[in-house]
Amino acid sequence: MTSKAAELSAEALGKELTGIRRHLHRHPELSNEEFETTKYIASLLKQAGIRVLDYGLTTGVIAEIGGVKPGPVIALRADIDALPIQEETGADYASQVPGKMHACGHDFHTAALIGAAYQLKQQEDKLQGTVRLLFQPAEEKAQGAQRIIASGALQEVRAIIGLHNKPDLPVGTIGITGGPLMAAADGFAVEIQGGSSHAAVPEAGIDPIVAASQIVTALQSIVSRNVSPLQSAVVSVTQIHSGNSWNIIPNKAVLEGTIRTFDEAVRVKVLERFEQVAVGVAAALGASATVRWIGGPPAVLNDEALAALGVASAEALGYKAVKPVPSPAGEDFAFYQRVVPGLFVFVGTAGSREWHHPAFNLDERALPVAARFLADSAARSLEHYAAGGGAES
Repeated sequence: MTSKAAELSAEALGKELTGIRRHLHRHPELSNEEFETTKYIASLLKQAGIRVLDYGLTTGVIAEIGGVKPGPVIALRADIDALPIQEETGADYASQVPGKMHACGHDFHTAALIGAAYQLKQQEDKLQGTVRLLFQPAEEKAQGAQRIIASGALQEVRAIIGLHNKPDLPVGTIGITGGPLMAAADGFAVEIQGGSSHAAVPEAGIDPIVAASQIVTALQSIVSRNVSPLQSAVVSVTQIHSGNSWNIIPNKAVLEGTIRTFDEAVRVKVLERFEQVAVGVAAALGASATVRWIGGPPAVLNDEALAALGVASAEALGYKAVKPVPSPAGEDFAFYQRVVPGLFVFVGTAGSREWHHPAFNLDERALPVAARFLADSAARSLEHYAAGGGAES
């Protein structure tokens, strides 16, 4: 075999993946615009002799390794899209596209999965089944995972494994836990309808700004009085829009924001109470309120059996497995877990900034850590299922 996968030594892996990551970092593409990124990924895989499959996707790449021996199918997933952020890292490989940046580390995830693919290709004839590689578009818009599922790329897959860089964990550390890891992310827009009047005669109208202010205050009681202190939730109003003149009471106000929860029962309760509070407070002040929900992913809930296999992989590779603090950020990997058992982990990258910051960067020495973990976890999971093991949903 003369493919690139065979040519790469363990020592060269880190350097190769750093080059791939930096190329992606220089050329970020937003959700649903990842056309050149898709071509680049596919070209690297084909050069390594890896099968690229056609699932009819506009952006994103599906590929496979294995199948020499019969057995189950395990999926590995990485997201490939960037963010509409102007980069402020000052790195010599900074984004060359104004207003666009890999500020969440999806370039890291993509390079790591390519590295895992190279390693799995080297042991293809030994794999107890097939590893399907999902290079997913549009994670930042919470659309890509559902598109991959709709394409049929999850058919025959027994389990799925993914990862996210974690700036507050050191390199060589992998955060692995069963159960909730990342939050359900629901967005909302509340339209409050009042009645316009001159600001000097407020009694002639119904002030939607007063109603909006009261609603914002009342919403804070949901978490403190409707969610157990042993559970968690976040209700954040992040935008208020109303009016266009200093001497006119407007007829409408709009609130927007997000709700984050880890437990599905808590999620349902909080959303229900949100509508009751918004509609009720508005009505008490003579206004009316309509709530529009902006769909986001459910919570990332890791399978316990897969988590145990992940810990075994980390320890076998000489990495430190830790129980991570769950993140209130959302992640559309959760949609896959509604279809098959899944494991999502945090890989320590020792960054100075958190996700979505214009100065976000990471320690690239974590690239081979992530790649080796993905490859070992996939091979280990194949052996587990081939031997008749199951997973707990």
